[in-house]
Amino acid sequence: MPSWFSSKFPSRYVSKKLFHKRLPVAFGLSPLPESPNGPLVSEPERALLEMLSEVGLQQSVEEARHIMEGARSLRQEVLRKLLRECVRVKVVRLCTQWAQELDLPWSSDARKALSHSHGAGQGRWTARMKDGTTLILKP
Repeated sequence: MPSWFSSKFPSRYVSKKLFHKRLPVAFGLSPLPESPNGPLVSEPERALLEMLSEVGLQQSVEEARHIMEGARSLRQEVLRKLLRECVRVKVVRLCTQWAQELDLPWSSDARKALSHSHGAGQGRWTARMKDGTTLILKP
């Protein structure tokens, strides 16, 4: 990003492979309604998974869980496809585990997508967070 932009708008650029290459590049992205010709931004389902990928890095566990608690009206078919094409174990498991714990309406759908996900992995997933706590996600 240009330095003038970063100095005026505190920001950072992150580039991670979150989804399998089969997922169409613009899936879960759309322009803002007030700027139909503007840049593409993440739709709620994709934004949720992007946020979960930052848990323990730039996103606190507590804040992410509070944000996810309000994610009751996600489009299940969109989230299902994104979860199935997600290649990050942490993201898929965190989304599924918290959805069940928070009793979100789409939690059973997330659980089904987990078994078909590229990021499902085997066994327990464990990571030490920046704050020294440990995050353990069951399969």
